[in-house]
Amino acid sequence: MTSDSALVQRTRAGDLAAFTTLVERHRDVVLRVATRVVGPADAEDVAQDAFLRAYHRLERFRGDAAFRSWLLQITHNAALDALGRGRRTIAVGEAGAEVPDADGARIPAQRLEQRERSQRLRAKISTLTPAHRAVLVLRDIEGLAYDEIATVTETPVGSVKGRLHRARGELIDLLRRNTYDWELPR
Repeated sequence: MTSDSALVQRTRAGDLAAFTTLVERHRDVVLRVATRVVGPADAEDVAQDAFLRAYHRLERFRGDAAFRSWLLQITHNAALDALGRGRRTIAVGEAGAEVPDADGARIPAQRLEQRERSQRLRAKISTLTPAHRAVLVLRDIEGLAYDEIATVTETPVGSVKGRLHRARGELIDLLRRNTYDWELPR
């Protein structure tokens, strides 16, 4: 498999197929991040905007960080720009996938309850401030490292850790208000 940096160099040399490979390789994560910031209705537009911005700014990519981190920073900014233009309200994508029982089956009532819980969790996460929501989603859902999140959000690592701590605290407080959903101790 060709590395991202090699594909970037080939794209800079005029090989559009190399950029197509980069798009295919990172499309899913870009779409997930966009969906979690602007919601599913506008995620495709934000993802396309992010890839266009990346293509036109490829000469500015220095390679100090991974291409994925650089691309997610562009995606994050494109999503915030979309929100700033008064597009849709903020939403969060799939957080908390359905986990099957040991035998692989779920009865319909359990599936419905899990789906409803996931919807309520997404609604709770969407009430967090954009800065807190961004670090929470990037760390706890996407699994990015603190330094990658710092690059994506253009904030120091210490600020990322602080925001993540506050975001988790806010989310726990929100969830405690509905203890019947989450069975959290008071």
